[in-house]
Amino acid sequence: MKKAYQLVFALLIMGLLFNCSDYKSVQKDASKKDRNMFGHYIPRGLTINTEDLSPGYVMFSAQNSPSTYLIDRNGKVVHEWKGNYGAFNPYLMNDGAIVQGVNDPDYPVFGFGGPYGRIQKLTWESKMLWDFEYADEEQIVHHDFAILPNGNILAIAYETWSYEDAVENGRKSHLIPRSGPWMEKIIEIEPQFPSGGKIVWEWHVSDHLIQDNDETKSNFGNPSEHAELMDFNLGDSIPLAITQDSLDILKSLGRGGRNLTLDNPKSDIYHFNAINYNPELDQIVFSSPKLGEIFIIDHSTTTEEAAKHEGGKSDRGGDFLYRWGNPQNYHQGDSTDQKLFGQHDIRWIEKGKPGAGDLTVFNNDVPNGPDSLDYSAIYQITPPINGNGNYDQKDNDAYGPDAAHWKYIASDTLSFYGSYISGAHRMQNGNTFINEGPKGRFFEVNPEGGILWQYLSPFRGTIHKPNGDPVNAKQATYSLFRVTFIPADHPALLGKELKPLDSQPAEFKLPPLTDTADKES
Repeated sequence: MKKAYQLVFALLIMGLLFNCSDYKSVQKDASKKDRNMFGHYIPRGLTINTEDLSPGYVMFSAQNSPSTYLIDRNGKVVHEWKGNYGAFNPYLMNDGAIVQGVNDPDYPVFGFGGPYGRIQKLTWESKMLWDFEYADEEQIVHHDFAILPNGNILAIAYETWSYEDAVENGRKSHLIPRSGPWMEKIIEIEPQFPSGGKIVWEWHVSDHLIQDNDETKSNFGNPSEHAELMDFNLGDSIPLAITQDSLDILKSLGRGGRNLTLDNPKSDIYHFNAINYNPELDQIVFSSPKLGEIFIIDHSTTTEEAAKHEGGKSDRGGDFLYRWGNPQNYHQGDSTDQKLFGQHDIRWIEKGKPGAGDLTVFNNDVPNGPDSLDYSAIYQITPPINGNGNYDQKDNDAYGPDAAHWKYIASDTLSFYGSYISGAHRMQNGNTFINEGPKGRFFEVNPEGGILWQYLSPFRGTIHKPNGDPVNAKQATYSLFRVTFIPADHPALLGKELKPLDSQPAEFKLPPLTDTADKES
């Protein structure tokens, strides 16, 4: 009886324990009966293929697999890169190599909120060129990275803080996990082949905090007067305490992440999940879905200047040059002014593509009123950049624009919804390529919102946990963090023989439906 009670209790607080705000949305959506967010038991593979498409290919890493695939417009795999760990988020280089994040099998301390710990480079033939590990008790790379024109890599990383550090810097005690928060930083890595890397630049959010909680602590001030700084009392609060027995039940159910303890739930207070670089501006944009906001900082600073409030081309040091999505975070506006909800994959539209200089973002979990289901949208926004590379605030001290320049939303809203991961980017022809991540669905839309091409990945690998246990295929059976359209004239593809592999990778099949719960998932 005691165990049964603990199980019920554990299930009730499971949503609170999950550090990733994305997963809270997953749990919320999994209970709804009238949409299939994970794409279970629906046709997969190529489902829409119209005429006169731009020639090209699509690159993605299969779920729970070391394989990254390149498929043609007919949905056939024409190339496979295969590494040694679970792969995700590949970037194609001009020589045919890929640089990708991979899941380190034994990183300590962290274990939820998107950490992976390694970045690797594989040749076209899958030879390992570079293996960089950044995962120890104090820091770990997580989620996304960006490759600079010089070959260096900008990566998002967690860094641990103690409970005492957080208190001293003015965070409210009820917002601090007992083990302390995981703060965010951005590091620039100069690869050292064949392994290792030199950190040549870094930026820490901890150098740009403000708080109005305690005037006796560091960073005291008025957040409404300092949009260039991060309010240290934003972000997740800690959940209700649970017992070790309840934690053990969660872990036995495969929930909560490999390193979840009684002391660290909700340590991932800001959860940066995407990063992109603009070489013309020498600026960095990154995303915090927990705050519903994107931020731009100056990369032209030295590391020393990045820790201060002046220096670099902007003469703003490492302070925020721009932020958008939720002005409540700097005490401007109200809930009606929030534009972003759990967003992913912020990036600039590249030079030479329609809309160049604007930003695109996958807005994951847009509210649709109390009587309707939330939906996803793709936004294109035009930042208010001025001639000197800085950004103008509106008269009420919030940043514009007031609305997206362009957006994609499914006409019925129901059919396009992914509450976590996912992404989108602009194509050379002006269309937009979208990855509805939880479903493993990717598709191309024209500016009018018409779907011209659609494919649902049928692939899932067989990687096991470090102890040998299998990884549960439900719910996120086919989910994909990032998917990229590769134009046919990409330098990496020149001279390559790109025809369907004689032996196509095996498709993953879910077991037959057995009960009502399966049928409703």
